[in-house]
Amino acid sequence: MPSFDIVSNIDLAEVDNAINGAMREIQSRYDFKNSESKISRIEHEIELIAEDQYKIEQVQQIFRTHLVKRKLSSGSFNFSKVEDARGGMLRQKSQIVQGIDRDIAQIINKCIKNSKIKVQVAIRGEELRVSGGKKDLLQKAIQLTKDLQIKQPLQFINFRD
Repeated sequence: MPSFDIVSNIDLAEVDNAINGAMREIQSRYDFKNSESKISRIEHEIELIAEDQYKIEQVQQIFRTHLVKRKLSSGSFNFSKVEDARGGMLRQKSQIVQGIDRDIAQIINKCIKNSKIKVQVAIRGEELRVSGGKKDLLQKAIQLTKDLQIKQPLQFINFRD
């Protein structure tokens, strides 16, 4: 029986490459001269630090640009509010979202079931397994999932015939 998995993963090595590229750009920009702005990653959390609101917005924009250059979706990052840090600096944190949240998994499951496509959807932790009788039905399920336009990036992997 053909099947595939729906997952939401991000390559942390590529995130590190995007951070390094953004830091190089920050260090070379004239408006960041003598600035202590920086981007760092600790486990599954990104931290942006800058002197003022303008710079923190620019740091975030530079970071997002480098994510796009690395073919990573900025939908994998949940940026929090800007808060005060030590020494008059501002800090903004972002969680890296890995795996499909239970609510999103249920939305995908409900949509596929309501479409009356003859496939089975099984929620397996932070991923979904979709199986059906024919390859064409699975391709319809993939297209239906893409049409939902979920903010979080989804990958369709382990296609087995």
